Amino acid sequence: MKCKPIFLPSFGMRMSLLVFAILLFGSFLRAPLYSQLPTAVEIAGRMTIGWNIGNSLEVPSGETDWGNPGINQDLIDAVADAGFNTIRIPCSWDSHADPTTLEIDYSYIDRVAEVVEYCYDNDLYIIINCHWDGGWLENNVTEAAQEEVNRKQEAYWTQIADYFMDYDEYLLFAGTNEPNVDTPAQMDIMMSYHQTFIDAVRATGGNNSSRVLIIQGPTTDIDKTNQWMSSMPTDQIENRLMFEIHYYTPWNFCGMTRDESWGKMFYFWGKDYHSTTNPERNATWGEESTVESLFQSMKTRFVDKDIPVIMGEYSAVKRLSLAGNDLELHIASREYFYRYVTNAAVRYGMIPIYWDNGIYGNNQAALFDRHDGEIVDPGAVEALMLGLSEASPVDEKQENQKSSFLNSLNALPNPVSNTTQIQLNLEKAEPVNISIVNILGQEVACFDNLYFSRGINRVTWNADHLPAGPYFVKVMNEEHMFMKKVTVMH
Repeated sequence: MKCKPIFLPSFGMRMSLLVFAILLFGSFLRAPLYSQLPTAVEIAGRMTIGWNIGNSLEVPSGETDWGNPGINQDLIDAVADAGFNTIRIPCSWDSHADPTTLEIDYSYIDRVAEVVEYCYDNDLYIIINCHWDGGWLENNVTEAAQEEVNRKQEAYWTQIADYFMDYDEYLLFAGTNEPNVDTPAQMDIMMSYHQTFIDAVRATGGNNSSRVLIIQGPTTDIDKTNQWMSSMPTDQIENRLMFEIHYYTPWNFCGMTRDESWGKMFYFWGKDYHSTTNPERNATWGEESTVESLFQSMKTRFVDKDIPVIMGEYSAVKRLSLAGNDLELHIASREYFYRYVTNAAVRYGMIPIYWDNGIYGNNQAALFDRHDGEIVDPGAVEALMLGLSEASPVDEKQENQKSSFLNSLNALPNPVSNTTQIQLNLEKAEPVNISIVNILGQEVACFDNLYFSRGINRVTWNADHLPAGPYFVKVMNEEHMFMKKVTVMH
């Protein structure tokens, strides 16, 4: 049998192959090296309070068509300087895509990336989402639209993820905004949209294999979430999902701008901010106890199971059409709402992200002038930051933990005498300090430099002068702090 002759490349060809091999090897050296990004819990632990660039990049017809100027570096610098460390960027991909090929306009995605870079320059965490965008997803959580919506979800998020693949953990993706879900059957369809989003992002590889992704509850409503959302979608990697709700409760106070048959506008929110001269405008529902109950449910269902929760939007319109005492009380009440809700969100382990629509004046919610970043509502900014700084995390797990100096802490309220017996079981005899703080983190009582013996010791706290509600007992020695929640009843 004759063998085929062996082909020997010429010297010139061998040199060309060598050069090609060197160039190819060099390209491998320059290619990004990917490792797993931090977990959702790790990233959530670094996020404090956020701010939305609302009514800008999500405007279907163009960034400036709803009255705001183009987003600029000065604005983002000002937001960071004010104390926010997270920015949510609502986006409208469908409005900037070819309706046939579903290819996103590169000039639009480049513009989103430019704003993302403004945020990176300030070491901010960034969330880009798929916002209302004409309602192509939000208003089509239906069996008839399911196939087409999933087709768009896959196409858009594949392109978005590809574009941003090399960005690090500071960039997060949120698959939807406020999907309209009103039945369990619609919830099943919505879960398919979430699953398509996750699968599309993960399939692009690189940093997207472990990037944190955010899943929205039905209509981002807490009650509906508790009713219909029994599980999270599946993910190929563990601990990389966050959950999102929004908070505009009560709507009569937060967003309602005219009386309706089902209810009237509220101007005044909070038990200490009700009007005696205009009582029909006092909130009659949705006040402090509602915040506590709803936020506790999110902590129990998600936070305690290591699924961080983003409160992706919250705000209340500023009713500058009021005058005199009504206007003064309304503004004070609104700032109290911001302080309380922010504080409660942080206490229950959520990341609050303020909704700013960029327009200031009556019935608006802007904090900053979008042209130069000047703060246009300093009272609201101060209230948000006070809510953040005064928060003490609620952690019922501490109640049964043993610290290095305290075996147990019990707070036993007596509703008859309005006193609470604080019972401590110490590991050893030593000096301790005890303080009681309210839900805003403000100290309302303290017992300093107490020297207790080993074993059980007791202190009686008289709460007769304090309003009913939740408080926190903190016990501290030189190195450690132990805390327990207690409710004062009258």
